[in-house]
Amino acid sequence: MEIIRAENSGFCFGVRKALEITEEEIEAQQGRSGKIYTCGPLIHNRDVTDYLARRGCGILEDPLAAEDGDTLIIRSHGEPKSFFDRLAGRDIRLVDATCPFVKRIHELVREADEAGKRIIIVGDAAHQEVIATNGWCGEKAVIVNSREEAEAVPPGAYFLVCQTTIRKELLEEITKVLEEKGAELEIHNTICNATRLRQDSCAELAKRVDAMIILGGRHSSNSHKLYEIAKKHCEKAFFGENIRDLPLKELEKYNKIGVAAGASTPESVIKEVIANMSETINEKTTMADFMDEIDASLRLPRAGEIAEGKVDQVFEKEVIVNLGCKKDGVLPLDEVTLEEGKKLTDVFQPGDEIQAKVVKTDDGDGNILLSTKKLEISKHWTEIKEAHENKSVITVKVLRAVNGGVIAAYKEVTGFIPMSQLSDKYVENADEFIGQTFDVKVTRVDEKRNRAVFSHKTVLLEEKQKQIEGIWENLSVGDIVEGKVMRFTDYGAFVDIGGIDGLLHISEISWGKLKHPQEVLSIGDIIKVKVLSMNQEKGKISLGLKQITPEPWSVINEKYEVGSIVSGKVVQIKEYGAFVELEPGLDGLVHISEVAHKRVANIADELSIGQEVKTKILDIDTERKRISLSIKAATEEDAPAAEEVTE
Repeated sequence: MEIIRAENSGFCFGVRKALEITEEEIEAQQGRSGKIYTCGPLIHNRDVTDYLARRGCGILEDPLAAEDGDTLIIRSHGEPKSFFDRLAGRDIRLVDATCPFVKRIHELVREADEAGKRIIIVGDAAHQEVIATNGWCGEKAVIVNSREEAEAVPPGAYFLVCQTTIRKELLEEITKVLEEKGAELEIHNTICNATRLRQDSCAELAKRVDAMIILGGRHSSNSHKLYEIAKKHCEKAFFGENIRDLPLKELEKYNKIGVAAGASTPESVIKEVIANMSETINEKTTMADFMDEIDASLRLPRAGEIAEGKVDQVFEKEVIVNLGCKKDGVLPLDEVTLEEGKKLTDVFQPGDEIQAKVVKTDDGDGNILLSTKKLEISKHWTEIKEAHENKSVITVKVLRAVNGGVIAAYKEVTGFIPMSQLSDKYVENADEFIGQTFDVKVTRVDEKRNRAVFSHKTVLLEEKQKQIEGIWENLSVGDIVEGKVMRFTDYGAFVDIGGIDGLLHISEISWGKLKHPQEVLSIGDIIKVKVLSMNQEKGKISLGLKQITPEPWSVINEKYEVGSIVSGKVVQIKEYGAFVELEPGLDGLVHISEVAHKRVANIADELSIGQEVKTKILDIDTERKRISLSIKAATEEDAPAAEEVTE
C-alpha cells in the first residue's frame, strides 16, 4: 500500500495570511474591550472556524449586528464596497484579511468601472468572492459561469476578470464562446497561481493512482473543483472534510492512493488523514516513513550543498538553524548580506524556513557552518551566466577605477569593464563613472576564476541603433523637426535630429546667398528644419532651413509697396548700378542715375559692399522678380543747381 500526497496541497498564501492575521487579532483582543468576529466564515473549513470559535472569535453574517468597540475581520474572499460604506462612522475596528490576489481583482474592477468599461466576471454568482468583486463596480458586472450563460451575453467590448478558484478550462471555454459571438475582450486571467498549481498537481496524481482522496470544506469552491478534476482522471475518488468522512474499509482495496487538499484545508487535517490511513490500512507505510526520517536525520549535508532548515534561535552575531539532522547549523553575521542599519534580529525570526550554503561540516564547535551570502553569490553567478548565454542586460554599479578600466558589481559579484567599453565615446578618465549605475551586457564569464567582463558600450550602441531605426520608421519627407547644429563644412552644416545627422546644404539655409553657414548659424543652435529627402540605404537625410519661412517674392506685396522708404545692405556693385539686399533672397537695383543728386561717373566712388543705405521703392515687377530702388529719392537733401546738373 502506497499513499502519495499531491505536491501542492493545503493552505494557500491568502488563507494562511488570513488565519495568521486572525490569530494575532485574537491575542491582541485580550487587552481590548468589545468582542471579535469574522464577517462570515473566515475560510470554508469547519475545523478552522470551530477552532477560532473556541479561541473566542465568533462569526457575524450581518456586520450591522456588531456593537461599538467590537473588532470585525474581513474574510479572505473580501467584501463589496457597500460593506465599508455601511460601517463608515461606526466605532468598529475593521481588520482586512482579504487575500492580496482577490484585493487586486477588486482594484482592477474598480478602475475599469471608473473608466466606463463593461465588466464580465467569470465565476459562481453565489460565491462570496464574486459577490465582493461585483460590489466594486456598482454590481453592474455580467457574471458568467457556463457556456450557456456566455452565449447569452450580447456582443460588445468587455473588461473580463475571473474568480481565483475556477478551472482554467472553464475560463478558456467561456472566452472562446464570447469571442466567437463577436465580443471584444480585454482579458485579465486572475486565476490564483496557487489554485492552478493545486489543480495541475491533483490531475497529474489522479492519473497514476488507484484511488483519490480530496480533503476540503463542504462549501469550499476550490476543493469541489479538485474533486471534479480527480473524478475526471481517476475512477475512484472520495471527498471529505476530515478522517471521519472517509470510507477506510473501502480504501483498503487499493494499492496506490493519492491525497490532495484544497487551499482552505489545514495541514493538521491532511497529516491526520495520512497518519490514520497509514496506521489503519498498512502499518508498514508508517514504519517506512519513520525509517526514512531516521536516515535523513543521520545524514549530514556536505560542504557546497544547499541546506534547508528552520531558524531555532537568533542572536546578535549568529543564527542557529535546525537542519533536521544531528548537528545544528550556525549562520554567522559575516555570512549574511544585510541592508545598511539592519540587524540579524530584523531579518530572521524563530520558525523561519531558510536556505543556506554549507561552508564547513564542522566549524570547530561541532556545528555546521552556513552562509546565505555564498548562496546568493552562487545564484548571482547563475544569473550572470544566463545573461551571457541569452545576451540579456543586467544592471551594475561602478565601484572603483583600476588600470585599463573599472570594477563594477552585479549584486554580490564583481566584474571588469574595460575603458573602451565604458561608453560609445572616447573615455580619457574612468573616475567620472565611479558610483554610477547602468546597464551592461556580459561578454565573458569564468566562474572558476571568479571573473566576468561587462560592456556598457554594447548596450549604448544597441539603444542608439533602435533609436535610429525608430527615427527612420517615423520620419517622412516634408516633416518639420527640431535639431541641433553639430558641425560645419564649406558646403553646409550637419544637424542632429534625434540620433541621426542630416545635411543642411548651404543653398538650403537661407533664401539669400551665403559664403559660409557660419554667417547665420552657430554650433549648438537648436533650429527647426524641414526634411527634403531621405535615403535609408545610404543613411542620408537632406534638410532645409529656408523652407520654414515663406519665399520672399511669394509675400512681397504683403511687406513692400511702391513709394515706401526701406533700408538695405549693398551686396553687389556693377557699372550700371548697385544691388541692395532688403532681406535674404530679395535684392533691388539702384541704377547709377538713382545713386545721388549729382552726376556719378563711377558708382564705387559713392557706395561700397556691405554699406547700409536708405532707398525708395520706384517699381516692383513680380513677374520678372525685379525691384527698382532710388537712393537719391530717399534723401531729403535739396536738389543741386541746374548748371551743376547740366555739367
